[in-house]
Amino acid sequence: MTASFDEISQEWLIRLLEHRIGDRRIIRLIQKWLKAGVLEDGIVSASDRGTGQGSVISPLLANVYLHYVLDLWAARWRRREANGDMIIVRYADDFIVGFQYERDARRFLDELRARLQEFALSLHAEKTRLIEFGRFAAKDRKARGQGKPETFNFLGFTFICGKTRSGKFLLIRKTRRDRMRAKLRRLKQEMWRRMHHPIPQQGKWLGHVVRGYFNYHAVPMNFRSLAVFRVEVAKRWRRVLSRRSQRGNLNWAQMTQLMNEWLPRPRILHPWPSLSIAVRDSR
Repeated sequence: MTASFDEISQEWLIRLLEHRIGDRRIIRLIQKWLKAGVLEDGIVSASDRGTGQGSVISPLLANVYLHYVLDLWAARWRRREANGDMIIVRYADDFIVGFQYERDARRFLDELRARLQEFALSLHAEKTRLIEFGRFAAKDRKARGQGKPETFNFLGFTFICGKTRSGKFLLIRKTRRDRMRAKLRRLKQEMWRRMHHPIPQQGKWLGHVVRGYFNYHAVPMNFRSLAVFRVEVAKRWRRVLSRRSQRGNLNWAQMTQLMNEWLPRPRILHPWPSLSIAVRDSR
């Protein structure tokens, strides 16, 4: 959605909060929070729209708003309007919706735009699209003389239609390249800031960083991306260590020793989606 934190109707938000909060003191406190404004470059600016992006309560209020505006409405639409299977996954203001039938997808998109407009929200024009994806996408597109199924990005991953060695459908998730590059750029800056710290101190810190990265990205079929990230971290660390010494560059054998000592090895930590949770349709 387009800047949902900035576009939320405060009037509608208070009305929705009143569905669950009976204490007027809490409502008044939230209203004061909304009207406090934002301090930027020494200037305080207040608005009658939005939840003040950056404030600690903003994500909570946005989730409450979208729960009523999107989640409950989409659940009702699935029960009453969908002709086939339908699934929706939302995280903050990013969400994807899957349909068994294309006609359901097109009807839902049209009605969703009207629903969001009613509550002062809109879909992000560049991120919103209909694509053919799933078990039969490759086969159907090939029959029509089209190319491979399109991919889509969601929550830091690129989702790809793949297949197993036996030819069965396989959902592939790979770390988004742009997100990995951005992470490495930030990491490089912090490495230079810590350049003169003792190597064990640097190694311990980098080990925590790589381990935290793996904890999120170590999903099935993403092993190669994990290995690439680990090597790229080691390359940048080698440059930093070489620059701080007058004895010249570290050779790769020396760097490999440091990498194996301090950086965790890549391994898949998360189960396959079919094993992690069983989702049942209430129908």
